Amino acid sequence: MRKVGVLIALTVCLNGASGAQSPPVGEWTHYGGNAASQKYSALDQINKDTVGKLKIAWRWTSSDNAVVAANPLSRPGMYHDTPLMVKGVLYTVTSLGQIVALNPATGASLWVFDPANWKSGRPGNLGFVHRGISYWTDGTKERLLLGTSDAYLISVDAKSGALDTTFGQGGRIDLMAGLANAVRSTNYSVTAAPIICRDVVVVGASIHDGPTHKEWPRGDVSGFDVRTGKRLWTLHSIPQKGEFGNETWGDDSFSYSGSTNVWTNMSADEELGYVYLPFGTPTDDWFGGHRPGANLFAESLVALDVKTGKRMWHFQAVHHGIWDYDLPAAPVLADIRVDGKVVKAVAQVSKQGFTYVFDRRTGVPVWPIEERPVPQSTVPGERSSPTQPFPTKPPAFERQGVTESDLIDFTPELKQAALAAIKPFEYGPLFTPPTEKGTIALPGWVGGANWAGAAFDPEQGTLYIPSLTSPIVIQLVKPDPTKSNLLYVRGGVQAPPTLDGLPVVKPPYGRVTAIDLNKGDTKWVAPVGDGPRNHPLLKDLNLPALGAALRNAPMVTKSLLFIATGQGNLGGGRALPVGGRPLTTGLPAEPVKLRAFDKATGALLWEFVPPSQPLASPMTYSYQGVQYLVVAAGSGPSAELIAFTLGS
Repeated sequence: MRKVGVLIALTVCLNGASGAQSPPVGEWTHYGGNAASQKYSALDQINKDTVGKLKIAWRWTSSDNAVVAANPLSRPGMYHDTPLMVKGVLYTVTSLGQIVALNPATGASLWVFDPANWKSGRPGNLGFVHRGISYWTDGTKERLLLGTSDAYLISVDAKSGALDTTFGQGGRIDLMAGLANAVRSTNYSVTAAPIICRDVVVVGASIHDGPTHKEWPRGDVSGFDVRTGKRLWTLHSIPQKGEFGNETWGDDSFSYSGSTNVWTNMSADEELGYVYLPFGTPTDDWFGGHRPGANLFAESLVALDVKTGKRMWHFQAVHHGIWDYDLPAAPVLADIRVDGKVVKAVAQVSKQGFTYVFDRRTGVPVWPIEERPVPQSTVPGERSSPTQPFPTKPPAFERQGVTESDLIDFTPELKQAALAAIKPFEYGPLFTPPTEKGTIALPGWVGGANWAGAAFDPEQGTLYIPSLTSPIVIQLVKPDPTKSNLLYVRGGVQAPPTLDGLPVVKPPYGRVTAIDLNKGDTKWVAPVGDGPRNHPLLKDLNLPALGAALRNAPMVTKSLLFIATGQGNLGGGRALPVGGRPLTTGLPAEPVKLRAFDKATGALLWEFVPPSQPLASPMTYSYQGVQYLVVAAGSGPSAELIAFTLGS
């Protein structure tokens, strides 16, 4: 293996884009690389000239496998962790919630701590999934904090792997205590990493997306003393009587409505002492007749003073949400230069394909955000918002809404077939509301952007956003009144028709967009994956890569943009013949890959088909003069960490 020629001093420094202490160069101290969630490393041993020499250095088989062998019903989900590397130790959390310390050079386990939260039962929303742990130190003590699938917050000694029994009650805190309508490991759990700022650990919750009743657990967010576990404050995600925003919940719906939770990762600015919380949709995702009003703090970015829990500012990206347009990813903190002035900014990517950019101190938009009229609901009992916010900059990074110009048109007959395919449904611009007939929504509920979020290059001021084009159908139906008191739920047709497996909308179906955050402009867009260009209806057209509607997770370094690709879907439905041609079996499977792009141009430089499919962002670190690239991959018995280094 090659050694690093000049190793940048491993000292804590202010990186000009986070506004907070950045990790030592060569370490990866947070799920998103740093507390600013930039997913960036200045390491450059692996670069444009050397990336083609990457080889697998080691593979670590998940410790979940032994648990599954003895307990087959545990059924772990996909391995969604991005590991940490701190002070020469690699840390990961498995799908079942086991915390493991590894030798970063060999992948050998140093210790394993199993909190056995999987014994409480499989969570109802995503199953057994964990997206990160958090590391904290005061210079003497070192701790790892984890939110578990059975809704506890635990603290583990990072050196020994033993539970810190001085934290909370014997090492853990019950996050469900006093919360109405919450049922452990059924409709309430934790999947994302906590965020730690100024010795306060902040944790959100994952709440089941399929409510049966309008009464559902609320997604409150709390801050705890990282040393003792003492609860310091709680923000009610749905403001209660007398609290700011309560008036946005009509008909006393604040008293029973639920969700409105921070299920994804968060960010923090240590210098300001602020944490940034991306909230999701209220109960129910698709129908809001039970909760009239704008519904703060649903689908809002909220900045809190981490010591007090005081709301410093907020912005609601969707009023009265009925599209499941959660803010799905950790916001990115970035110092940018706009019109010659330095702006301490926060950029929030969204499922609907927008990037909202604010001064992270004040919440003032960096570029104007306009309230524009949107189509209104015709469903009885629904009172949709007359307007929604539209950023004027940056441009949308994903296709939005469905019009005739959005339909596939490589040939005239494809265009006519696509028009016929969507005729039975309602469709229109972004924020066209759900209907009883069925509305084609684009982006769908997986985005646009999703939990993998964006990566930011602080040197160039560039934000890299992977996204996918995956429309859905939102058809509202009346549920069985003996099983639900909701007026409507999503049902009926749920995926748009395809043309013999070919999507009815134009590609690219998977892409990455580079945005200059200093100017608010798009620098380039590149497809990720071949997509269906060899489909029988397209194979004679000699098309370039069309991008695949798979989940893509980013990480950026000094010269490269890495994208890990895992399975997704293009949207199913009934297949329709085109021009009298016989139906085929549809699309071939798109291989999952780990890819490296030239971050300046979007040119594909390297791709590798890993032994197991990755879904989370890769990470990189330097250990003993060698740069490693590590990605979590697989699920169940195939779950593993895969580490790459340069070949000899």
